Amino acid sequence: MNKLTAILKISRPENVIITFVAVIVGAIISTGIQSLTFSIIWGAFSLAFACAAGNIINDIYDVEIDKINKPDRVLPAGSLSIFTAKIIYVSGLLISITLSVVNGGLSLIFILVVNFILFLYSADLKKIILLSNFIVALLTASALIYGGMIAGNVTGSIIPAVFAFLINFIREIVKDMEDAKGDFEKGVTTLPNKFGFVKAIRIIYLTTFVLILATFYPFFFKVYKIEYFITVIVLVNPVLIYFLKSLIDDDSAKNLKKLSFLLKLNMLFGMIAIYLGI
Repeated sequence: MNKLTAILKISRPENVIITFVAVIVGAIISTGIQSLTFSIIWGAFSLAFACAAGNIINDIYDVEIDKINKPDRVLPAGSLSIFTAKIIYVSGLLISITLSVVNGGLSLIFILVVNFILFLYSADLKKIILLSNFIVALLTASALIYGGMIAGNVTGSIIPAVFAFLINFIREIVKDMEDAKGDFEKGVTTLPNKFGFVKAIRIIYLTTFVLILATFYPFFFKVYKIEYFITVIVLVNPVLIYFLKSLIDDDSAKNLKKLSFLLKLNMLFGMIAIYLGI
């Protein structure tokens, strides 16, 4: 693996792209605008670089655990040195902060807070059961809030942000289950390691049930149009139901990895449903 490929891989480009798109979707959903403004695109790049930096610092702190759980990742595989990763992290951090200044003081404060929480998460907060899952889900949802804030209508981004929070909270628990072996060997206490897979799955089921119920709210209270409801009924909720069935049938690390990706994909489906419904 060449160095450029390694740099792209450690930043997790799929997550960066999702963050970028989420900011734009948050802005569009909030205001119904048909064309993107410079400030929205600039804001999307700012948070995307923050996401990339957060992924890198997380891998730096997790390098020993990843030698067990994910040995093919850039740092455990030796494709990049820790020192190089730190330089890339600081570069991404500075770019993120610099870009945020374009949208004013509130945007700068938002990005500073996000970067600070991402660092704290990697350093310490990820060790606290459920709080770590909550923080990651909240940061993911914040991309939509940020888009609404830049567009001038935070209220309009709240419903999609709630959906994003719930599905990512579920996904974070699934990822903890996937990484349970390596976390246990390195003494990292997560929900699955502390209380077992059965209780972790119960929380997943409960949260997924809440999410499915919540998807009906925007249509019944006439927040979004019929196109939203049809997409949710035909695509989004069936994927969630399939996810639950597959989780019960097979909780192996291999299947958990597939289900984690499926949830990420379903978040995209949810964004499409909301876009069609506004």
